[in-house]
Amino acid sequence: MGFEVQRRLSVADGVTLVNAVVGFVAGAVAFTDLHLAARLLLLSVIVDALDGIVARNGDSSEVGPLLDSITDVVSFGVTPSLFVYVLLTGRFGNITGADPLTFVAVSVVASLYAVLSIVRTAFYSTYFDGPNERPGMPNSLGAIVLATAYLAGITSPVLLAAAVTVLAVAQVAPFDYPKPGVKTVVPMGVVLFLSVVAPTAFGRAGPRIMLGIALLFFAFSPRYY
Repeated sequence: MGFEVQRRLSVADGVTLVNAVVGFVAGAVAFTDLHLAARLLLLSVIVDALDGIVARNGDSSEVGPLLDSITDVVSFGVTPSLFVYVLLTGRFGNITGADPLTFVAVSVVASLYAVLSIVRTAFYSTYFDGPNERPGMPNSLGAIVLATAYLAGITSPVLLAAAVTVLAVAQVAPFDYPKPGVKTVVPMGVVLFLSVVAPTAFGRAGPRIMLGIALLFFAFSPRYY
């Protein structure tokens, strides 16, 4: 019977794979242009949201949830780690020629977000299948915080690496993070779009507002949302 890719993949799956492409390109671009990489990372978040909208409107497939999980690891797990890696190597230079302690420290800090994103995804696939079982911060939220912080003008490698380390651990924290409702998603989408197309407009208003929203959601949604 073979893969029968065309028959088994839905339109929503196609959008999911576009997310994978955008996330991959963001990671590749990070090595030459962190500003553009941050914008592409936010674009990936928008595409991910569109994927969910299409799927909820009936165009989904059996393989869709797994494709979505794998793509999220690529776009919102691996790409943020590559972003941090580029930041830290820009700060500490060529780590392959550095002392062993610096090499290990940079490698561990940079890869932690991707590793714990993989762990979170594996645990969800194995242990959590209920709609109300949502422990741990979504990796997309951490990606939003990292990208908007950089676009908002917070570019210190040490500060961002420390923040991403906290966000990485939050992915496997025992706190439930609910999905944002429609009333939240729509204004967030507008601000995200502004952050992508005009990140420096109006005194960096888009990324700064989005960063504030993301940090509020990170801090308070497990208890109050």
